[in-house]
Amino acid sequence: MDTDRQRRVLILIPVFNDWDSLALLLTSLDAACQSMNWMAQVLVVNDASTVPAPTELGSTVARLHRIDILHLLRNLGHQRAIAVGLVYVFEHIPCDAIVIMDGDGEDRPEDVPMLLAGYEKEKEPKITFASRRKRLESLRFRFFYHSYRVLHLLLTGIPVRVGNFSAVPQSALSTLVVMSELWNHYSAAVFRSGLPYHSIPIVRGRRLIGKSKMNFPALLAHGLSAISVFNDIVGARLLVLSMLLTALVMALIVTVVVLRVVTGLAIPGWATYTIGFLLVILAQVLTISFLLALSVVGARGGSGFIPLRDGPQFIKRLQRQFPPSHD
Repeated sequence: MDTDRQRRVLILIPVFNDWDSLALLLTSLDAACQSMNWMAQVLVVNDASTVPAPTELGSTVARLHRIDILHLLRNLGHQRAIAVGLVYVFEHIPCDAIVIMDGDGEDRPEDVPMLLAGYEKEKEPKITFASRRKRLESLRFRFFYHSYRVLHLLLTGIPVRVGNFSAVPQSALSTLVVMSELWNHYSAAVFRSGLPYHSIPIVRGRRLIGKSKMNFPALLAHGLSAISVFNDIVGARLLVLSMLLTALVMALIVTVVVLRVVTGLAIPGWATYTIGFLLVILAQVLTISFLLALSVVGARGGSGFIPLRDGPQFIKRLQRQFPPSHD
């Protein structure tokens, strides 16, 4: 690397209608640049917002090198907006690292220098996540979040305590943008990719303005999207579980037959009803096992959506926001 050249970081922010929060975020990001030894520019991915971006957005910044808005043709959701943004950076914006963060303030701008400092400490470039040391959401949200973490660990074998807030070396993009998993969930795709990563503890912030638009169904869908990245692993684990259940049911059937034939404990009709009930359970377990086996095989054979190939179709245009274009 050329040590005389100032390193460049691209800050990628997906946004849907949350322009007021983004304006405050950009001001704080601009202030955070004072303590960074990186040249920073911002790419806002406008996820087909129904509210137009304010014309004065970013007009007061002094240290940010550039602010662009990448407009999408339709609303994709923030995970897929991140995927399209990463593809655009990979193809069009030279930089040394990419910081991915949300635009509502829960990923605090003042923590970006800390995130990059953690990124720089590694001898070889690694994707650096902000691990949530402390969460400020409601007790109800934290209960469901911890329940999700337990479920994710049981189904995939991978513990998770990170979100989008991360620093990504430019060299990792060539792998991420060809992963179909990136289209469903960014951090889960990183875990699945085999790319080196680590995390540093950072406190999660609060929204700058308003309340989160993520209701329970949306949060549930978000969690299931993360788990779906490991669908073959989940299918294999559930298949093993169903086989164990099959063995248990068959052992119970044998036990009932033995009790009926060699003991005097039988109540008239009990063995018939019990065996019938167990056979129904066995048929259901075998059906589930068959479907899981098919899902595992199907997951291994499909090519899926490739962000590098298919993502650019959702791009409408790039708008220079700062410094103003004089074309």
